[in-house]
Amino acid sequence: QALFNLLIPDHAADAFSPPRLPQPGSGDLLVELLLGGLSRWDAEHFLFIAERGYLYEHNCAFFPLYPLALRALAEGALWPFQGWLRMRSRLLLSAVFLNSLFSILAAAALYELGCLVLRRRREAFLAALLFSLGPANVFMAAAYSESMFAFLAFSAMGQLEKGQSWLGGLLFSLASGVRANGLINAGFFLYSCGQRFALQLQGGSGAARKLPPLWKQLLSVASPVILMCAGIFLPFAVFQYYAYVRFCGGGTGLEPPVPKPLLQLALDKGYRLATTHGGNPPWCSQRFPVVYSYIQDVYWNVGFLRYFELKQIPNFLLALPVTLLGSWAAWTYVVANPRHCLTLGLERRKSGEESKPRAGFCCPAVFVYVVHATVLLAFGFFCMHVQVLTRFLGSSSPLLYWFSAHLLQEHEPLLRSEGTAAAPSEKPPGGKSPGSCGKGPSENPLLRLLLNCGLITPLGKGILGFFLTYWLLGLILHCNFLPWT
Repeated sequence: QALFNLLIPDHAADAFSPPRLPQPGSGDLLVELLLGGLSRWDAEHFLFIAERGYLYEHNCAFFPLYPLALRALAEGALWPFQGWLRMRSRLLLSAVFLNSLFSILAAAALYELGCLVLRRRREAFLAALLFSLGPANVFMAAAYSESMFAFLAFSAMGQLEKGQSWLGGLLFSLASGVRANGLINAGFFLYSCGQRFALQLQGGSGAARKLPPLWKQLLSVASPVILMCAGIFLPFAVFQYYAYVRFCGGGTGLEPPVPKPLLQLALDKGYRLATTHGGNPPWCSQRFPVVYSYIQDVYWNVGFLRYFELKQIPNFLLALPVTLLGSWAAWTYVVANPRHCLTLGLERRKSGEESKPRAGFCCPAVFVYVVHATVLLAFGFFCMHVQVLTRFLGSSSPLLYWFSAHLLQEHEPLLRSEGTAAAPSEKPPGGKSPGSCGKGPSENPLLRLLLNCGLITPLGKGILGFFLTYWLLGLILHCNFLPWT
């Protein structure tokens, strides 16, 4: 990104670009030269919030946990450098370090989750490698919250698969403090408890006599679900209350004075400031004042079918590969499991099927992840700026990586020759069950495909071409304020 940022002039985009205060020194100029390409587009919001707080109303579209982490690292580990680097430069360094760390941890969490759900270590390993070369990878490196969210979400899903509901709930709650779409993760708890309750009701007659009354069963299932969902929604609710107090309640009166250049920026761009005087914004008078939906509506024109305009065709083409891949994944799963999908996975399987559970992408355990990804895909396609779909799905759902790994493992002779992991009833070398990660495969299958690209199938070339092309294009365009957001 440093090379592309040096060779290609920045595009004059109409994006949030606050003035640099105070004036940069030689150390700041060096940091900007090396890492400036990672502070484009929404990264400016995160860095500004970490430095100045929620000064402007539209900053409240970006949730606080990631900026707080940046500030903590800049004020902590990087505090000795304050004599050479201003706060913004230390925040940018913090973002690069944290996102590198969270990306690695997210890949490890995805591998562990794949081992638990797919029960095939090779596919789980290949999916984690694809995540590391993902089409939205520039957002995992830039000062965006995607890498932190992916780590928390994948880790929470893994804990839930292990039966660690409370730890999974805590991680999901933290994820909803990073990005708003973390609220959708409450569906994993609702489905898990609903499935457990449905299977209890389908127990045999002997078991039915031992079960407590229906209302007690329902209460025992509903109580933890309500608590878990409340915990997931709590960060969102607290942040909306904070925004209400800051922008609707006149503030606390203890805010420091706003520098004149930032006041001038608000006047020039029409940004609403958090001040102790003046009229309240319209959303303050709503019955349930939610600043997030107001900002999405007023500042970015986000809403159902609002993006369906002729001038947005290039952005729809940009989102076409991930849309097709996500739709293909859902269709493949439905065709392979029609009855399971029609019954929502709530039907008790026969005893023979339970003793030998299927493995791989089309196994029953993947159902809830298919639903999750499909909901995100449909919402993003019809209600959001469609060009963000690649990073939206790439940082929220494991399905794209699992399905891509499934296609490569099934159709590439170079990978089929390696074989797949043992069936769930068998034990691989070392005596560990295939559901546990243990020591991963010794060879990098993704590198093997890339080094033998002339031998791979057109399907494999298409998948790897999508990942590599978007990885490179995103790096070039995003780092120079070109349309790749």
